[in-house]
Amino acid sequence: MPGLLFAFFLSFSGLTGPLQSYAAPLDNPPGQPVQGIDRNLKVIPGGQTIGVKVKSAGVLVVGHHLVEVSQQSKISPGENSGLVPGDLMISINGVKLDEVSKVAKLVEQAGKADKPLDIVYKRGGKQLTAKLKPAYDRNDKVWRLGLYIRDSAAGVGTLTFYAPEQGVYGALGHVITDMNTGTPIVVGSGHIVQSSVTSISKSQDGDPGEKRAVFLKESQVLGNVQSNTDFGIFGKMSRNPEHSLYQQPIPIAMSSEVKEGPAEILTVVDGQQVERFDVEIIHVAHQQTPATKGLVLRITDPRLINKTGGIVQGMSGSPIVQNGRLIGAVTHVFVNDPKSGYGCFIEWMLKDSGVTKLDEITPYNLKAV
Repeated sequence: MPGLLFAFFLSFSGLTGPLQSYAAPLDNPPGQPVQGIDRNLKVIPGGQTIGVKVKSAGVLVVGHHLVEVSQQSKISPGENSGLVPGDLMISINGVKLDEVSKVAKLVEQAGKADKPLDIVYKRGGKQLTAKLKPAYDRNDKVWRLGLYIRDSAAGVGTLTFYAPEQGVYGALGHVITDMNTGTPIVVGSGHIVQSSVTSISKSQDGDPGEKRAVFLKESQVLGNVQSNTDFGIFGKMSRNPEHSLYQQPIPIAMSSEVKEGPAEILTVVDGQQVERFDVEIIHVAHQQTPATKGLVLRITDPRLINKTGGIVQGMSGSPIVQNGRLIGAVTHVFVNDPKSGYGCFIEWMLKDSGVTKLDEITPYNLKAV
């Protein structure tokens, strides 16, 4: 539908039974703050719906296709070269790939010269090389790689916080992945803009709904996108965006301070108006090192249930506030029980934003699940 964008909420869970914590071994005694985090830090909770546009740091392979080189033969040079969906092509013949439009010209030059392309790509954090000889498509009369490729993504999510003293923000609460391959997008550049919710497809058992929204004032950028991690997207922002329920920063809570019981989330269900909705925290994982799925929440507000059916796509990043303190963000929905879902702790988002430094914590390597 023209003007509408898919909603970022790319992590789902089918769990509806008893929950258990998958926390790493404790580095600090229970109830003690993680070293490196300022307990007095204050940030402004978000809740605004935002439009997100990112370009990858290279060109992503998202699939193979066959090139008809003769009436009897179809081949995929890309597949034959060993490239697979999820590979990030960094350069071709020494030319840095910062946009997909550069590829066609390089492919045509190599095809006409009857020479293979030297491709540098990344897979699983390792830099590799491949040689690929383009094939001539007899139908379209062009040289092809036999690959489907992409260099950008766009969607709608929710702003989690703005840290005015540092001029940074955090949003989404989970990594942005390519919709075809599930590969986390390595951000080369990007920005966020205002967005307005036009309608909502309600969640129901087995079918998570979504916010439908449009970008507003695309020329008026709210902030840039500098990183895309397991805990969301982060970047610089010069001011608190419009429609905020808070004009002044509020305290944060450490994961050890989060309790089971009542809380509220901030999100938009119509237009640009941020609203408060009641939730219940029903499980808290004891995490002393960064890990996703830190808490489980259940929507209890009848207004939100009536409007959305529970948690919907595009709600990811919605701030969770408990006892006047920001504790985390909504990240996942339970597919078979859309009134329930996971959240991540705010301290891990703050760490990835650069607002806090966890110098004393052992480096980690997380995988989105």
